[in-house]
Formats: sequence, C-alpha cells, structure tokens
Amino acid sequence: MKISGEALAGDAGFGIDPTAIAAFAHEIQEVHALGCELALVVGGGNFFRGLSGESSFGVDRATGDYMGMLATVINSLALQSALEALAVSTRVLSAIEIHEVAEPYIRRRATRHLEKGRVVIFAAGTGNPYFSTDTAASLRAMEIGAEVILKATKVDGVYSADPKTQPDAVRYTELTYIDVLNRGLKVMDSTAISLCMDNGLPIIVFNLLQPGNIQKAVCGEAIGTIVQARVTSGAAKRAVPRGTQE
Repeated sequence: MKISGEALAGDAGFGIDPTAIAAFAHEIQEVHALGCELALVVGGGNFFRGLSGESSFGVDRATGDYMGMLATVINSLALQSALEALAVSTRVLSAIEIHEVAEPYIRRRATRHLEKGRVVIFAAGTGNPYFSTDTAASLRAMEIGAEVILKATKVDGVYSADPKTQPDAVRYTELTYIDVLNRGLKVMDSTAISLCMDNGLPIIVFNLLQPGNIQKAVCGEAIGTIVQARVTSGAAKRAVPRGTQE
C-alpha cells in the first residue's frame, strides 16, 4: 500500500498529525488482523518534495530528491511507532542505509518479515534520485510478489479533472494502464504505471480518509478506481459523478 505523505499531515498540511497517523495505524491493524501480508510505502510530501525544492529553494533536483527520501524515513518511523503502540510487529527497511533507525532494504529479508506476520514499511524510496515513491511502491511490490497496489490518497479515486477546482469532474471506476498514460491522469507517475503495466499488477486508488476503506479494498469491495490491463465492463472506462459510492 502506498500512503500519501500529505495524508499524514491531516488538516495542518505540514508535518505529522498524531490523530491522523493513529487513525491510519488502527485501520492497518484491523487489516493485519485478517491475516494479510501488508507492506507499506509512505511518501514524504508532508515535509519536502525534490521538485518543489528545485523551484522554491534553489536546491538541485538530485539533492532535493535525497531530502525527500529522508522525509519518508521520518514518516516511516512515525508510522512504525503508531503501529507498535497497537501491538503490531513492524519493520522499517530503508533503501538508504541508516543502521541506527532502520534495517537496510534486502528483498529476502523483507519477504521473511512478511512471512513472519510483520508489517513491513519501505522507506527512502528506491534510494535513487529522479524516482518517485510511486515508482518505489511499484518496484517493491514486484520484488515481494504483491497481488495488488493499494494507492491510498485524499480523494476517492481517479477523476477526469481535479475535483477540487472542477465540480463537474467524474470519477472513473475502471481504467486500463493505457487509458491512464494516454489521458495523462494523475494516478501515479508514468514510470510507476508502465512498471505495473509491464508486470500486470493492478492498482486500486481510494480515499484513505474514509474509515474502513483499507479493509474494503483488501476484501475486494468495489471502491475508488481500479487500474488494470482490461476493464471488466468491456468498455474503455466507466465513470460516476463525484462523491457517488457504488
């Protein structure tokens, strides 16, 4: 599951909201109790983004991306603490070696933790600049043999336009990878989408802020938007008005 860093900031818009992260941890605990093997990738946008640093602070892109990776480590440690407060055994594996606070990322170690029933949090993206945490989520999902990527955001799916600025935007219930790439829809960046397309890994985009949605997604209920190789309806897409629940 990819969790947006901004979601951890709550209404403040920056940093970590203790109430928000505690609520997310509780939902993850409920899903973990179902017996699911759950791995998480957390963004760092509530602290820093490489692209914004390049434009706003004069930081070069590579340095800005590394700063963003460190922000994901902060978020990962906070989420680990929140989960372990609920007695959920958790391990943080970082693509950048920080031995004092996290284990180094090793694929076999990650899969072993999952087999032992631990929640695994992948920190520091891929460890390389110019790659987003969306791409990191796709890459790690392939490496551990995940069945699906759950893209947990602040909106309830993929829209034809920004629903905040265009009230008449419609939400897609189903899309193909090609739809997303051709239409330039804001699901994940094109590298992440292409990686999922090449390996046939479905993506479910849903609203993390709606209580119970993580469990609904894991249990196969129709929420948000699913992106996959073919749509089940036989059409290129299906859309519903904003805010409509199926």
